[in-house]
Amino acid sequence: MQLIFHIDVNSAFLSWTAQKLLEENPKAVDLRTIPSIIGGDEKTRHGIVLAKSVPAKKFGIHTAEPVVSALRKCPGLVMVPPDRPLYKKRSQELMNLLRSYTPDIQQISIDECFLDFTPIRHLFASPEAGARSIADRIRDELGFTVNVGIAPNKLLAKMASDFEKPDKVHTLYPEEIPAKMWPLPVSELYMVGHASAQRLMQLGIRTIGDLAHTDPAFLQFHFKSHGKTMWEYANGIDSSPLDPETHELKGIGNSTTLSQDVLTADEAKHVLLELAEQVSSRLRKARQIATTVTVEIKYSTFRSCSRQTQLYTPSAQSNTLYECACRLFDQLWNGSPIRLLGIRTTKLLPEDAPVQLSLFSFGLSTEEKASTESAVIPPDPEKQKRLDAAMDQIRKRFGSDAVVRGTFLKPPRPKEDKKQ
Repeated sequence: MQLIFHIDVNSAFLSWTAQKLLEENPKAVDLRTIPSIIGGDEKTRHGIVLAKSVPAKKFGIHTAEPVVSALRKCPGLVMVPPDRPLYKKRSQELMNLLRSYTPDIQQISIDECFLDFTPIRHLFASPEAGARSIADRIRDELGFTVNVGIAPNKLLAKMASDFEKPDKVHTLYPEEIPAKMWPLPVSELYMVGHASAQRLMQLGIRTIGDLAHTDPAFLQFHFKSHGKTMWEYANGIDSSPLDPETHELKGIGNSTTLSQDVLTADEAKHVLLELAEQVSSRLRKARQIATTVTVEIKYSTFRSCSRQTQLYTPSAQSNTLYECACRLFDQLWNGSPIRLLGIRTTKLLPEDAPVQLSLFSFGLSTEEKASTESAVIPPDPEKQKRLDAAMDQIRKRFGSDAVVRGTFLKPPRPKEDKKQ
């Protein structure tokens, strides 16, 4: 089953503005904790509410209402003008973080997007665990919270993310529709605007469940083609594909935050092997080869460091990336407990780009290979390429867990996977 996440920043403009003000003045009042809004001009009292705090919501203030109306409801309301360059910057940070998990992302506004979880579901114990892991990382690294809706299509995922807020993960699977979605007012169904909701109410259709059980022909008579769409949405039907934006890849990488600190090199290299396979798979999917490999370490003290090197021969092969990552790790690690490990590839080239061959591509004898500086003799590049391609085909046909390395069957210690 396909799994789609809808990721929505909680009170995005207000959260991002509050963060900036606190960074500038740590003693300032957090806008999120008082009745406050983003939008309008404080002097002219013109404009509309772009975002509101939870305390402001308790006064009946809602997004898109005139600022003058909001001030009447709450005379002590704090109003801050929007900072659009800031919002653009924070949005880019969010999307960059999410694209470190998968390129299959469709951004639909500055503060929300759809993410196809299907190709990476094997990395997490469950979809809920994956969503919680991603949301926690956003909160810890970027400083704001999101809601994540999980469902088999975009419509249900978006509906799920609108359930209880903030910082929540909700599912909306087909079998959950009667209990979770049908009791809601029809006005809360995606794509049902104010005018349509009023007309439905006049026709005696008050809940999404009522709409779902209405004759589609009746709805089409009153609403034309929009009637059919509303009926389909009320029944959880949505076949629209996730449409990722095409953009030039500057790098592909993964990272994982460990549920327990890694204390030995063997444990760390086990994690690096899994990361290398994930990065390798994504490179092949994007039809790219990497020129540069970077390894990142974040210690239990939250201090981060990284080291990078250039590959002699650009590659997308998992063994090549892994061996390079291990060399970098050995140069970088100071022996302290490790909280996070990451591998990132940059300076990408098309897979068919002309590259200089490694000296191991020329069929050296065993004695000649042994006399080289490398202590590890890499496998034949063409054989490894065919092996990787075969594994990709098996996983594509039978699922991501169809083929795994033997070393992954008994991991040395449990960990919580996250991607970077």
